[in-house]
Amino acid sequence: MNHAERIIPTPAQEQAAYAWLSLLHDHPSSGDQVTFSHWLQADPAHAEAYAQAQVVWELSEAPARTLAAEDALALKGYLDAMSRSGQYPVRRWAGGLAVAACLLLMVGMGVGWQPMRWLDDLGADYVSAPGEIRTVTLADQSQVTLDADSAIAVDFTGGERHVHLRRGAGFFSVVHTGEPFVVDAEQGQARVLGTQFEVRLQPVGAQVTVLSGRVGVTAHRQAAQQIVGAGQQLTYGAGAAQTLHGVDSEAQLAWRQGWLNYYRAPLADVVKDLGRYYPGRILLLNDELAARRVSGSFPSKDPQAVLSSLQGVLGFEQTQVFGHLIILR
Repeated sequence: MNHAERIIPTPAQEQAAYAWLSLLHDHPSSGDQVTFSHWLQADPAHAEAYAQAQVVWELSEAPARTLAAEDALALKGYLDAMSRSGQYPVRRWAGGLAVAACLLLMVGMGVGWQPMRWLDDLGADYVSAPGEIRTVTLADQSQVTLDADSAIAVDFTGGERHVHLRRGAGFFSVVHTGEPFVVDAEQGQARVLGTQFEVRLQPVGAQVTVLSGRVGVTAHRQAAQQIVGAGQQLTYGAGAAQTLHGVDSEAQLAWRQGWLNYYRAPLADVVKDLGRYYPGRILLLNDELAARRVSGSFPSKDPQAVLSSLQGVLGFEQTQVFGHLIILR
């Protein structure tokens, strides 16, 4: 072999390296250390994989711990819900949740370990997977187009048609039946009779964009209603609404045709959107980079190609782990 050639570990060797790295950070036995030494010396690719794993660990340890804590909390909620439904007794799991979540985060990332989705999906009637845009027809013949990685619950009882947006975003084409149609998102509501509009969850609250017709939006149940018309957008959160403003609603809603459009959007927002179309996770570790502004139109079907394009413009580094975790810095 030409020693100038770079040794490239296989995905299986990369995963083994991360498994060893996780084990060695958790008080390994002397037998573990001997076995690891034999594994490390068995193949030059093992040493290369372990060296790469150490670099990624150092880069991502803090955000990984944060994600692990979030996942542990979500997993506890999921298991508690299962316990309340009588399906599984889970009280004995609570003490080890954080450890299990951290290990699964580092070793099981390739299968899309995200228990927050489990919680959202637990009470949902319709769900779209990462990368999937799905249109469903409701019992009243209204249609909902779910953006990638979204979930809704439907309740058409009590003289009102209610749709609860549990995750992501939905575009609603509402049929007039005489009964109010209400989309519940966070603390607020969007109430209509016949129109086309989108409701999209935000880090806090939700955003309503109207394509045609009018929607009455309340930031919480006791708040005054604001009327949002075609070509307008209203964002609310923490019980208060922001200023109503005009938008190019066709461009805002182009995700239905597979395009993501931005004008001077923070890279953090772009990465978050791309994350809905990516089967694993994308971690952006640089706060200064996260604030950089991005303008352009990008195809949603290939998040990795979009990141490579942005990399050429913004000059950041990206590291891929297991084929399903991308770290940007």
